[in-house]
Amino acid sequence: MSVNKVILLGNVGRDPELRYPEKDFAVAYFSLATNELQGSSQTETTEWHNIVMTGRNAEYAERYIRKGTKLYLEGKLRTREYEDRLKIVRRRTEIWVERFEILGRAGA
Repeated sequence: MSVNKVILLGNVGRDPELRYPEKDFAVAYFSLATNELQGSSQTETTEWHNIVMTGRNAEYAERYIRKGTKLYLEGKLRTREYEDRLKIVRRRTEIWVERFEILGRAGA
């Protein structure tokens, strides 16, 4: 048995970017910041996550999610490799969202 489940609660770092890699299939990409206190000095550190939403979730994200929105999301961790313009192989770890809730609007 194995489990691949991610639960995050954080703030959106940039407006979703919507793409259509296939006809009638939307994919939204954006970043999400989570903060935590570390050590005895209680220093706050920020971790940035690459978020991917597909299908209807992606279309909803493009309409209603903006930079600064507080989100709760559940998903799976995926890592992919790709070649950039300079022919350098890069790795990118992403959270593929299955379920999410908007907890607060940007600027509210």
